[in-house]
Amino acid sequence: MNTAGHSEATARRGLELTPFRGLRYDPDRVGSLASVTSPPYDVVVRPDGVHHLQSADPYNIVRLILPQAGTPSARTEQAAVTLRRWLDEGILTADPEPGLYVYEQQDESGMLQRGVIGALRVSEPAEGVVLPHEDVMPPVVADRAALMRATRANLEPLLLTYRGDGTAAEVVERTAEKPPLLATTTEDGFRHRLWSVTDPADLARIQSDLAHQQALIADGHHRWATYLRLRAEHPSPSPWDHGLVLLVDTARYPLRVRAIHRLLHGLPVADALAAVEGLFRVRRLDTPLAEALETLADASCAGNAFLLAGDGAFHLLDHPDPDLLARTIPADHPAAWRSLDATVLHATLLDHVWHIPEDSPAHIAYIHDTAATVAKAERDGGTAVLMHPVREEVVRDLARQGVTMPRKSTSFGPKPASGLVLRALEI
Repeated sequence: MNTAGHSEATARRGLELTPFRGLRYDPDRVGSLASVTSPPYDVVVRPDGVHHLQSADPYNIVRLILPQAGTPSARTEQAAVTLRRWLDEGILTADPEPGLYVYEQQDESGMLQRGVIGALRVSEPAEGVVLPHEDVMPPVVADRAALMRATRANLEPLLLTYRGDGTAAEVVERTAEKPPLLATTTEDGFRHRLWSVTDPADLARIQSDLAHQQALIADGHHRWATYLRLRAEHPSPSPWDHGLVLLVDTARYPLRVRAIHRLLHGLPVADALAAVEGLFRVRRLDTPLAEALETLADASCAGNAFLLAGDGAFHLLDHPDPDLLARTIPADHPAAWRSLDATVLHATLLDHVWHIPEDSPAHIAYIHDTAATVAKAERDGGTAVLMHPVREEVVRDLARQGVTMPRKSTSFGPKPASGLVLRALEI
């Protein structure tokens, strides 16, 4: 474990964001811009999610980010062939000059988020410039790397946060007063708008401000690890030295932090509860989902707590046995890490109580949507483990210490829609 820590003051280099010629859909060639977008590849959680998106439009971006051919190699080749065909047919076209892109999302409640999309210099965690806060699963990195190699493209931006409120933010706000390149509203109710920034003076202002900043990976750890792998495979300088990101200044636009839930395949709720008897306090909650989540939130204020579901009810697990935690949680980590719900779930419950491998898709799934997790557990006879979100300041503090959280510990949002702007490495 790296406990040397990173601070913004000691980072040798800051964020280096480079303009690029974005690939965008020709609105005259598709049904609508909304119909060709998708959530990020790892957030397509509906059982029929891929089919639903494919049916929305024959050119939906899901055909590139989640190709559906039989074998892994066939899937990546399918994506590469599809991208080349769409470029040849003019479905996707490159903007005439390089730029950075201001991106805005607004939901039906009026929540507004703006950021800058660009090609960011890929840096190792030891540089203290881009800070990961979660571990990754090697098979997922290998899958994303194969896809990027085959397509030679960054198909969707990562979500990074920084705290600036400087000249970059001023350019973002001023740009958002102009007519956008595109505007669309997706089926989740979010309105999306995109502008290009090509003026040399504005580009210089953004780059100069970001050169003093440090970013936290909010969403996209596997894709950032993929960028690192692919950069290492290609002698520098090369297009692989940079990767597509969305940078959001959380001093202006704080992100929402939600939990990512677990679905344990093949473990009925009754068996899960029997295994924790005497190790956690267990209370059955015969309440609707919203009320059960409120009870979970209250219990989380006092310590580690989880909701189990899948048998038509909710079961609150809290007050874990201190001796159990002492035996199962590594002592060579900071106290803030040892007390995380995700740490207790993975080190104590999954490893020592339920004996479930955390990196096996056959045994466990990671799902963002709460209701979908419960519904799938009830349908399949498994156990849903519902989590309470961790606070952003805890995430950032651990990241600055060089401490990574257990995988899939957080879900920052709103996440950028995939399909609004892509980066081809050879354009």
